[in-house]
Parts: sequence; C-alpha cells; structure tokens
Amino acid sequence: MLSFISFGRAAAIVLCDMASTAWYIGGIVETAIGPAAPWFILAVLICAAPVLMLYVEGSAMFVRGGVYKVVRESMGGTLAKISVSALMFDYVLTGAISAVSAGQYLAGLINTAFPRLHIHWIVEPKLFSVAFALAAVAYFWRENIRGIEESSDKAVKIMSLVAVMAAVTFAWAGYTIWLRGFRWPAPALNLTPEALGWFPAGLSLGKFGLLIAFGHAFLGMSGLETLAQVYREMEAPKLKNLKRAAVAIFFSALALTGTVSFLAVGLIPDEIRKNYADNLLSGLAMSLAGPHWALLILQACVVLVGVVILSGAVNTSILGANGVMNRLAEDGIMPESLRHLHPRYGTTHRMVNLIAAMQALTIVLCGGDVYLLGEAYAFGVIWSFVFKAAAVLVLRFKDRSKREWKVPGNLSLGGREWPLGLAALFLLLFAVGLVNLLTKKVATVSGISFTAFFFALFIVSEKLNLRAHAKGEHREKFNLRSAADLAIVRDEIERANRVLVAVRDPGNLYHLNKALDTHDSETTDLVVFTSRIRKGLALIEETVTMDADEEKLFTKVIEAAEKHGKTVTPMLVVSNEPFYAIAQAAQAVGASEVIFGVSAKISTDAQLERLAMTWGSLQTDKKAVRFRILGPGVEHAVDL
Repeated sequence: MLSFISFGRAAAIVLCDMASTAWYIGGIVETAIGPAAPWFILAVLICAAPVLMLYVEGSAMFVRGGVYKVVRESMGGTLAKISVSALMFDYVLTGAISAVSAGQYLAGLINTAFPRLHIHWIVEPKLFSVAFALAAVAYFWRENIRGIEESSDKAVKIMSLVAVMAAVTFAWAGYTIWLRGFRWPAPALNLTPEALGWFPAGLSLGKFGLLIAFGHAFLGMSGLETLAQVYREMEAPKLKNLKRAAVAIFFSALALTGTVSFLAVGLIPDEIRKNYADNLLSGLAMSLAGPHWALLILQACVVLVGVVILSGAVNTSILGANGVMNRLAEDGIMPESLRHLHPRYGTTHRMVNLIAAMQALTIVLCGGDVYLLGEAYAFGVIWSFVFKAAAVLVLRFKDRSKREWKVPGNLSLGGREWPLGLAALFLLLFAVGLVNLLTKKVATVSGISFTAFFFALFIVSEKLNLRAHAKGEHREKFNLRSAADLAIVRDEIERANRVLVAVRDPGNLYHLNKALDTHDSETTDLVVFTSRIRKGLALIEETVTMDADEEKLFTKVIEAAEKHGKTVTPMLVVSNEPFYAIAQAAQAVGASEVIFGVSAKISTDAQLERLAMTWGSLQTDKKAVRFRILGPGVEHAVDL
C-alpha cells in the first residue's frame, strides 16, 4: 500500500497547514501586539527559510527524519519522548484551530448573507464553529483511514483553489490601493496584558519586547514537521525533490500569509478591523473598492476557499501525527496493537482514530475561541523546533560522517567544522521558546500539562512493552492476501516491463539496491520476491502468515524502497524448491529480467546452471528472459 508522491504533492500537504494560517494569524497576532503585527508575521515567515533547511538536513540523514527520530539518535530516548509529546500537542492543536477558524469564517459569511436574502436568522459564531469543526475532523478522519495518496490529491486541488483566490484578491486589492492609497502598518508595539503573560503590565521591556512580539507571531511557521513525515513517501530523486518542496513551501507561504497580513491592516479601517479578528480575510474582502454585491461575492469566495484549506489543515495534522505515532510504535513505546493495519486500506487506523478523538475533544473544550487556541498552539510549534535544532546541532559533533546536505553557515577552523549557522538558529529558537513560556499563560499551562501527560503515557506504555521492545528491531506491519495461482499477479501489474528481484537474506540486499538505483518507476514494475521452502504435508497445510524472519526481510525491502523513493511489489511464494519458485514466479509475472544476489552456499556458475535447467523445464512461451547475479564486484548475466 506504500505509494510515492511528487514534491508538488508533498509541498501541497505541508502548505495546507502552513498557508492556512493566513486566515487566522493576523487577528490573533494583532490582538496580542497591536497593528505592528504584519511586520512580525513577515519576520517569522522569513525565519521559516533556515528552519526548512534544518528539516532538509534532518531528512537527508534519516528517511524518517522527524523530530522524534533525530532527537533519539542524538540525545537519547528520554528527550525524544519529551520532544514528541510537545509535537503531539502541536498536531492536536493544528487540527482544532484550523477547523474552528473555518467554522468562524463560515458563520461570518452566513450572518452577512442572510439579511441580503431576507432570512432573519443569526448564527452564533462560536457554537457554529464547534459543530463545523467536529464535522471537518470526522471527514478527514475518514480520508486518512483511506490513505495518503488520496489525501495528497486533495491537497493539490485545495492549493490550486487557494492560488486562484489569492490572485483575484491581490489584483482587486491592487486596484483598491490605486484608488485610495495604502496605509503601512505602524511599527510601534502595543503589547496587551494577555500578551505579557506573567510580566506585570506597564513594565519597560525595551528591545526584549521585540522578542516577545516575535514569539506571538511564531504560529505562522506551523506545519513544517509534516515535511519530514511525508519525506518517507516522496518519490525519487528524494533529496532533490525535498529541496524543491522546501523552496515551494517557503515562497508560497511568504507570498500568501505575508501579503494578506499587510493588506488586512493597510486596507481595513481601524474602527471595524477588531470586528473581524476571527475572520480577517472576510473583513479584507468587504473593505475593497467596488459595489457591495461584488464584495459579497468576493467574501463568499474567500470564505469558501478558506474553509477548504483550513479543513485541509486538519488532514495534514492527522497525517503528521499518524506518522509520529507510527515511529513510536515501531520502537516499542506505543502498544503494538495500535499498529494494526486496516484490512482494506492498509493504514494504521487505530492511531488515526485516537488522533481524531483528541482533536474533537480539544474543539469541544475550547468552545470555539480561536485566540485561545492560537495562544496554546504556539507551544508545540516552537518547542518541536527547539528540540529538532538541538538534535541536528549535537549530531554535527557526534556523527562526523559525510552529509548529503547541511544547513549553510559552516566555518572550517583548526581542522574542524563549526556549524555557526545552525548554532545561531538554535539559540534564536531557544530564546523564543523561553519567552513564550513566560508570556503565554494558556500555552504554558496547557502545553506542559499535555506534554507531561503524554510523556508519562509513553513511559508506562514502553515498560508494558518491554519484552517486545527488547528485541531491539523495527518491524513493519504487513497485510497479506493469498492466492492459489500466481497468474493473478500478472493482471494486477500495470506496466508492460517487469523485473523480478529475488531476496532471501535481509543482510544481503546489495542486488536490490542496485536494481532500485537504475529502476524507472514510470516504465517498469519491480517485484521483490522471496520463497518459503516447505516439504511434504507442511507444504500443503501451510497457513499464510509471515514469520519473524520474513517480517525482518520485507522490512528491509520497504526501507530500501523508501530510501530510493521507488515503488516495489512484495511477493511471497510457498514452494518446495527455491529455483523452481523463482522460475515459476518470473513466468507468472511476465518478467523480462530476474535479479538475485550472490549466494553464500553455491557458486554463481552453479546458480546460473540450476536456473537454466529449471527455466527450460517450465518455459511455456518463447519470451527471452535475462537472469542476473549481482554482488559487490560481481556481475554475471545470461539470456535464456
């Protein structure tokens, strides 16, 4: 069920979260720090560039290079559990704030449109937003049960709608500026008591106030952790596509969120802007030049597109949280039963159920208050970044092996490389994290409580799973579907060209990696095959389940496929003779090439001789097949 997606699809998934903040960040930040909000939002969006670089380096080191994996490899399991607990808070709040904000926009549109239609109803915004948010969570819960490929397709469609809406709105705003002029936001700070947190009102903060304001705008950088989660399923060339996705994410978020923030403050009159704190883009649409009916149509478009992308952010949050929890379950920290695969879709549906339930509970508890959710949301965002930056920085000194890519700003001195750029980024993120602890009461109390709860849950769960975890090996979960005849496989393989790779030893997959290096997924299907050897009645009565060795073997196969970003079709055949099984499978698949590794038991000449004899006895058509044996410094081929 593992599918590989393009960098554009991956970027769209991340942008469904990061770009969706354009619909609510302006109101939240202005409520906290005053009309200077756009300048700090812009600063945060520019800061997203080095943070994206941080994620590129982490993912280049580990295919599954999210916060948990990188922190565990650099600083150990305890800090990894703490970091991932904060990250789970981020994901739960992402879904909640996005869905509630969408409901606020829709409620505002309804209350604006109903009087024009002579309908004398008024929708209570907070109550309506809670009901809508619960419906959005339910919908994307179902989509994530069905799988990532369908999710990424919807993300692309959502971002296409956003691009059209943004182009129309920006062009209309440009016309309005040409007629009326533009008021640039005043850079002066006006920190409210809520923004100061535990600092007393009236305290002279000086330059420290800039850091506080920067921290209040930090939720504009949400969603970047999802980039590391979807990297696992990004197609080849993986690193190149990862960098492309990062560039697309940065410029798209900067253009949309940054521009909207300035336009809202510059074009919406000060006396009415506070009325649109929870649906600022609606206020922008209604403040442009033009007849009232045209502005209503524009507002409807802005709201409907906003509802779509904000709801899409719910999908992103479930997707990202599911990926994180899978990493925990693989390490024996979460119960193995949570990894049970859906019998039809092959997804970890129990984890998706748990995530959606937590988001629904958060939505009910917040009562539709977007500002409350926004203040709490920033806790998970900033601390997941702090842990990630610290971990990658530690790995620069702990693991000096060659990197495929590094965060720039490295100084070679005294025979060592000093990561000055990475260190500066960590210090900035850490400073913002500390300031947020002191200035965001709701975020600090709820975030620490949530993190402590999940950390305790992980500790207890890991102890209960100690025996299984003692095995010390990650094992994938597989759905098995049995068939009595190998011919069924041929009907399910789409491409005309097929290559069969026979594998046996998880420690000897050199030939598989070589095949993946040169494999073209667009024209060729790669079937990775192993045989289970049974004799006599054991062959006839064999039950179709994977034993531990086969799970280990195919886990390594999947890891190789992920690393290369190329699709494989796993295949397990029960037989009483391995060469017979290989030949029969090649014939059933319609393979033009069969690849296997060097045997530790027999010579390559003996391997080829036995294959030739078996192939000759089984061949029913005249199609030529090339058999190749690959190993380090070894390559033999014969055409039969």
